[in-house]
Amino acid sequence: MEVHPIQTAEFDSQQLRSTLGAFATGVTVVTVGGDAPHGMTANSFTGVSLDPPLVSVCVQRDAVMHAVLLEQGSFAVSVLAADQVRAARWFADRRRPLGRAQFDAVDVRPGERTGAPLLVGAVAQFECRLWRTYDGGDHSIFLGVPLTVARGVTDDVLVFHDGAFRRLERGRR
Repeated sequence: MEVHPIQTAEFDSQQLRSTLGAFATGVTVVTVGGDAPHGMTANSFTGVSLDPPLVSVCVQRDAVMHAVLLEQGSFAVSVLAADQVRAARWFADRRRPLGRAQFDAVDVRPGERTGAPLLVGAVAQFECRLWRTYDGGDHSIFLGVPLTVARGVTDDVLVFHDGAFRRLERGRR
């Protein structure tokens, strides 16, 4: 596979950020367990493959989660429900306490396979074993193999669009 160098674009990073905001994404909290559990809000979670089963999450290289996830080797993802905006804001706030104390503000349960905290009331939950890590510029792309998957009881999903949290309006099928 031929790799081409990235050329400088004709727009600035703020314009790129604003334009990317036109794409609505789900909102998740990614967590790791262990002696120093940690969580972060992420909207860069996606399914990658069904065979083999793989999911991905992108984490900024200077985020606390980056080093913790590499060290732990496993992670969990809670796909947030529309009524979990407070949790999304909490795990996006870099001023929150580190370690176990950051989970005192939300209702969590430990994952059965990884021990990583899972947010109670989430739309969906995944526990994953880290499989591969790839360079993604100022982020790393973490691929995980799902160890457990679960669907919640609500379909009222929290989305992020145009710089704001929004409720996904369910249409008729």
